[in-house]
Order: sequence, then structure tokens, then C-alpha cells
Amino acid sequence: MEQTRVVVVGSANMDLVATAPTLPRPGETVLGTDFVTVPGGKGANQAVAAVRAGASGAFLGAIGSDSFGVTLRARITAAGVDTGQLRVVYGASGVALVMVNAEGENAILVIPGANGAFTRLTAGELAAVREADVLVAQLEVPVETVTEAAVAARAAGTRVVLNAAPARRLPAELLDAVDVLVVNESEAQALTGRGRDQPHALLELVPRAVLTLGAAGAWYGDRDGTAVHVPAVRVEVVDSTAAGDAFTAALAVAWGEGRDLLAAVHWAAAAGAACCRRLGASVALPRRAEIDALYAGPA
Repeated sequence: MEQTRVVVVGSANMDLVATAPTLPRPGETVLGTDFVTVPGGKGANQAVAAVRAGASGAFLGAIGSDSFGVTLRARITAAGVDTGQLRVVYGASGVALVMVNAEGENAILVIPGANGAFTRLTAGELAAVREADVLVAQLEVPVETVTEAAVAARAAGTRVVLNAAPARRLPAELLDAVDVLVVNESEAQALTGRGRDQPHALLELVPRAVLTLGAAGAWYGDRDGTAVHVPAVRVEVVDSTAAGDAFTAALAVAWGEGRDLLAAVHWAAAAGAACCRRLGASVALPRRAEIDALYAGPA
């Protein structure tokens, strides 16, 4: 089977990850247990996750001219992702400060750095989008850039998966170009302005939507009348930081390979669960064999 081509438009950050028994409250100092520096960013994570899930992947984004940028490019490339058009912007790379408690819950502060300068796609970047089977994007880069990529993809017949994180209202031009929207509950509320009836509210914006529910699994619905709860795959959670990125990338890969979307959501749930079993972002992203094993269930 020919590999699905997934192009990811998004952010690259250096993740500074600290673990502690509990997350600090405002004004509180907590003694931590471990600290690691891990390449991340939702865009880079999803590009790496797509490759590990079995796709041919390319990453379009921007890194800084600092040492973090050098490391980010080297690590993303080493993961098998095409970084031939990854931009270098003078100044600092994006950074994420990640705190993880003993239950695997996290709090994240992102400083965009070079990601904020990723604007006006080049002819080469637009060509990469048009030639892909699936475009995956998030919102850690300027929304104008995401919109430009999505509109170009839609015009070329490339499927568009938007992980609308971090939460914000989106322009109609972008929503009109989205095939599948992936959001969690807080992101859904920011998009729809509704605390209840979020699934149906999402389908007023896009033709297909996935609402991730953490330990409760996910909901998938479309305008054809499908509305299905997909249960979570049970694992021992160490760190859930990149679970959403693993989920979104696996969904795009499975859909690009020809699975129907409901089956793709089930496979993506296994990918998200597999990611939770290790500490860190990009280092925790599962390979296809791990996803398949969890998807198949106990032997």
C-alpha cells in the first residue's frame, strides 16, 4: 500500500518539562521531582506522530536561529519527517513550559517565538499542501497562515483536519475549508459559545467533528446523522501532554489510508492512549505497532 502523505502546518517548540506530585496554585511553590528538555510543539509533534503511525510526513513551520532551533530541526528530521521547507527566523524558537503532576495531568505555558513569524506561505509551501493527501493544522501559529493553507488544500482536493488548539474563535473562511474538526471540551466551548450541546453546535460550523473527552473517550459526529461515543482505551497514565497530538495525527493517517472516519477515531483513541504511557511530548508519540496492539485489545 502506498504511504499516505500527511503535511502538517504548525508550531515547533522546545518543551521544558517538569514533574511534581501536584501542580502549583497561583502564588505557590512546589518541589518537583524531574526535569527534561524535549522537542515539541503541536505541529512538530503531529508531524512526528503521523510518520510513526505509518505516513509519509512533511512539516511546514518556523524555528529560531538559537540553539533550540538547531536541536528542533535535527530531532524532527531524525524522526523521518521531511523538513526541507522548515523556515529559520532570526531570534528565539518557540518554548513551552510544561508541568505534570503525579496523575499525569498537565499545565502548559507556550511562548510562540519564531512560530509567530510563520506568515504568508511560499509557493513551495503551498505546493506541498496541494500535493498532500491530508493537511493537518493547529492554532499555535497565526490563524491567517492556517486559513491560507486550508483554503489552498480545499481547492486542490486535499483533506483538511484542524485541531483547533489553543482555543479561539475562527474565521468563517477557515471553517468553510475544514473537513474534520478535532477539539476538546474547552476548545469546543470557545468555538461555539455553548457549555452544553457542544457536539451538535460543532456540526453547525463544520461537516464532521471529533470531541475528545479525556478518560471518557471521544465523540464523533457528522451532518449525515452519525453521532457515536468512542470509549477510551485504558492504560496506566504517566503523562498526557501529547496524547491529543497522537490522536489527531493517527486520525489523519487512518483516514488518508482509506478507513472510514469512525474506524479512524477508534484507531486514534488507541494512539492517544499509547502516548500516555511515557513522559514527554515527541518522545512519547507511539509507533504504528503500539497503536495496532492497543487497538486490537488483549490477546
